[in-house]
Amino acid sequence: MPEKVTNMTIITEFLLMGFPDIMLLQRLYATLFFIIYLAAVMGNLLIIILTTIDQKFQVPMYFFLKNLSLIDICYISVTVPKSIMNSLTNSHSISFQGCALQVFLVMCFAGTEFALLIVMSYDRYAAICHPLHYEAIVHRGACVQMVTASWLSGCVYGSIHVAGTFSVRFCGPKIVHQFFCDIPSLLTLSCYEDHILEYTFIIASCCFAFICFILMVVSYVHIFSTVLRIPSAQGRIRTFSTCMPHLTVVTLFLSSGFFAYLGSTSKSSSYLNIFMSVLYSLLPPTLNPVIYSLRNRDMKVAFVKMFGGIMAPKM
Repeated sequence: MPEKVTNMTIITEFLLMGFPDIMLLQRLYATLFFIIYLAAVMGNLLIIILTTIDQKFQVPMYFFLKNLSLIDICYISVTVPKSIMNSLTNSHSISFQGCALQVFLVMCFAGTEFALLIVMSYDRYAAICHPLHYEAIVHRGACVQMVTASWLSGCVYGSIHVAGTFSVRFCGPKIVHQFFCDIPSLLTLSCYEDHILEYTFIIASCCFAFICFILMVVSYVHIFSTVLRIPSAQGRIRTFSTCMPHLTVVTLFLSSGFFAYLGSTSKSSSYLNIFMSVLYSLLPPTLNPVIYSLRNRDMKVAFVKMFGGIMAPKM
């Protein structure tokens, strides 16, 4: 009985065909992406500069915020510049190694951001629930250790997923219906029986992320109960306002990621999947600096002071 031959193709490059192959639309997408990218980089860079040069912001919360801004710049820089260049040059190819590197970096920075958001929730928990011991709990050495652990966990997370994704055999065409190499789109090109390893990694990482999310929820339950025990209404509002930017960023990050990957695994249209991926990869890095600056009075005052000093005429 003849053996069944698998239709396996040796792929040395992929084609990122996320957007319609019409030059006018390609230029429109490139312009829109460039404006969003510029806004995200400038917003996060301003936060990094401000939290570095202003002595008022030399506290753990802003140290974590500075690292979050750095992660957002790296995260959006992995996918958007390549997509802009593809649209302008009408060349959609990306090498096999380049695609693997893109998957690793996307998952690495996403994992690092999630880990850092957990650290930031612990920082708010220590500051509000244990104010007398806050400096002893979240001292400079502890901050550096927690940020280092976040980056290392992101690197491990990215390594696991790139190993699981690119250990498969690719049987389908080399066209990726996305504007960057993402795991769900790549798995649709692989042989069916090879899905098991990466799906195991995805399920395991989702379970671990869910446990971390539960810990974050528990910390905020303690925070809310502590805030509600504050006798002054103004004190409750002021204390709770320090948590609102972090809560908003967590909600934005998790909801955009959830809907993006839920859409990618569903039978929805490819354009809907692309739209969800745009929200997941562009929205959090762009809105995070806006959320933190608009909801933080000290940050707004510092921005005005910095720009006022730049715009003031020299005597």
